[in-house]
This record gives sequence, structure tokens and C-alpha cells, in this order.
Amino acid sequence: MAPISFLIACLLAFTLEIFFSPPVPSSASLLSNSKHSSSMKDLIKLGEGCVTHPEDVSVVVRNGALYTATRDGWVKYFILQNETLVNWKHIDSNTFLGITTTKEGDVIVCDTEKGLLKVSEAGVEVLDPNVRFTNDVIEALNGSLYFTVSSKEYTPKEYYKDLVEGNPHGQLLKYDPESNETTVLQEGFYFANGVALSEDESFVVMNQTGVRAIQSCPDKWKLLEAYPELINLLIPLGNDAGAQVVKVETDGKIIKDFNDDNATDISFVTSTVEFEDNLYMASIQSKFVGKLPLNASKAEMSPKATI
Repeated sequence: MAPISFLIACLLAFTLEIFFSPPVPSSASLLSNSKHSSSMKDLIKLGEGCVTHPEDVSVVVRNGALYTATRDGWVKYFILQNETLVNWKHIDSNTFLGITTTKEGDVIVCDTEKGLLKVSEAGVEVLDPNVRFTNDVIEALNGSLYFTVSSKEYTPKEYYKDLVEGNPHGQLLKYDPESNETTVLQEGFYFANGVALSEDESFVVMNQTGVRAIQSCPDKWKLLEAYPELINLLIPLGNDAGAQVVKVETDGKIIKDFNDDNATDISFVTSTVEFEDNLYMASIQSKFVGKLPLNASKAEMSPKATI
């Protein structure tokens, strides 16, 4: 029987790393073998104009709700049955990145300035105020939180310096809700980004991001100082940045990929979740959440869907 697919990964130009498991071939070689590529032409824009730069999405199955955190300080959710958007909790922040939902129905938010946050009906709790530049998070069955810090050297506003410098300042960490302690599991990653757990939670998957085109240039800092617009060409984050989403099995085999090379329907996808025959996509550059009908015969939940 083929391995159960568990991960929808957003590609930015990353190197895939799997921990506690043998390494897999590079993402480039895997993509070249994909025979099931699709466009995003059927994408539906949910909450268009009312969702400001959502970086991530996560589903609470028992509530039938899709959550997101936006750059204007809102944690919002869609009631998926009728696609109604609810403004749930507002936080005085504009630095949200990744989120995940917990088995209790709370939302864990990576705030690059305030740390790791837990948002619930009771309010907002800062789980760890000592971490900065948190990027993405996932909950294990025992309640532990695995999350990434993109750079311990640079601030979020200096993200491009980390990418251009090309040194491994990223971290993978674990937060224990019983002891309220955070442990650094491993360091030495190049701009640590998304994180996910395998279905049996035997290993963690995360991705790194780099800009090889300029990292190898000996005079890169002088070059960027003289031509600052180069950074926008090398790290395309605007509305014209193409989008690609890849579905990967536990052995690293790509079984499906979706592309919008010209950003016709959506640009710069930063997160996805598969739920009930639909692929929901967030983009930190958009003002909507994308919904792509898959018309699959059997729905499969991704790691960011909680019961």
C-alpha cells in the first residue's frame, strides 16, 4: 500500500530537510518527476477585501471552521458550510506569520515580535515571550508545539539580510505545555520556514529558504548597496510572484502539484491546507483566502486540520 500523503508544502525556493528520518532527494529532482500538475484557474477568492495579508490557514474540523491571522491584527475564521467570515479576536499586532489550531480549539499564532501566542475565547496568552522571528508552528497529539525561528541573528524587517548572507541562523524548537518550557531541538538552518509532523509523529518536516543567485557573490553587500532594487528581483514577494503548491507523501514522493506561474489567480502562496475536497491557500501578499476545488473522490486532511 502506498504511504498516506500528509503534507501540502508551499515552495518558495526551498531545500527540504527531514529530521529523524533518512534524507530524500532534492525538491528540484522531485518536481521534475511529477506527472500530475494542475493549474489554479478554478480558484475561488474567499473574503476578498476583508482578509489583510493572511500568511497561514488551519482547520478545526469539529467546528467546520477555517482560521487565519491577518496583518491588521485579526484572528478570523470562515464557517466553511456557508463561507461566512467571522472577525474573532483582535490583537494589537501587525506581525503575524504562521498559525495552527489545537485539539482544544485554540489558535497558536507566531508573532515575529511578541513570540508564541495562544488565542482562545478567554483571550490571548503569550506562551513564550523570549522567542523572536517565529515563523510556523504545529501541535503534536500530546500538546507539544514544534515551531521554527527563521533567524536568531536578524529581525523580521531585516529578513533579506539573512537570505542574502546565506548563513544558517534558523532554529527548530519545541514548546512543552506541561512545563511551559521551550527547547531548541536543532540549529543551523537557512531561514527556517514551514513545519509539519508526519501522520504517526515519528518525524518533523520543515523547509529552508535561500537566494543562491547572490549568496555566492563575493561583493554581494556592495552590490545591494549600489542597486537596492536587486533584492526585489531576487526575492519576488510582490503580487507578480508566481505560486506553486506541492503535495508530498511520507517517503518524499510528489504526487500532485498546482501552479500559477504568472500569478493570474493568486501570488506567492505561503500556506495551504487540504480539507473536504478543497485546497485552501493563504498568501501574505493577498487580501483573500484561496479555495481550490479538487473534486477528489476521497478527502484527506493535512496536518493543519485538527479534530
